[in-house]
Amino acid sequence: MGDTVNAINTNVDLTVRIFDQFYSYEQFVAVEEYDVVYSFLRSVFTTDQAAGNFTVSLFRIAAETRTNVLSILANLEGQGQIQLTQTLAYYLNNMRSGSTLLGFGASVTPNFYTARNVLP
Repeated sequence: MGDTVNAINTNVDLTVRIFDQFYSYEQFVAVEEYDVVYSFLRSVFTTDQAAGNFTVSLFRIAAETRTNVLSILANLEGQGQIQLTQTLAYYLNNMRSGSTLLGFGASVTPNFYTARNVLP
């Protein structure tokens, strides 16, 4: 039986390297999973850059929470752009420092006495 267009070439690397130079983050993911996540996010967001950035974020969330990225994606289906952004901000805020939270238009001003007792 000869090679076909649909035959998988095992000599070719079937992973995608996703990275973020700003956060020094790098991960290798399966091509199939990357394509599914990126195509879903591309259908929600209007630009390739936004879809690409959120794709990297979703894989990072999956790695940090030790959850299958397709399970997270299933939870995101049916959400619009604003709801999706809010959900991803929630997940990303759990991985960030409390002083650099995403999704807030105005800075949160703590109570003076409480803020004074916080150690750096």
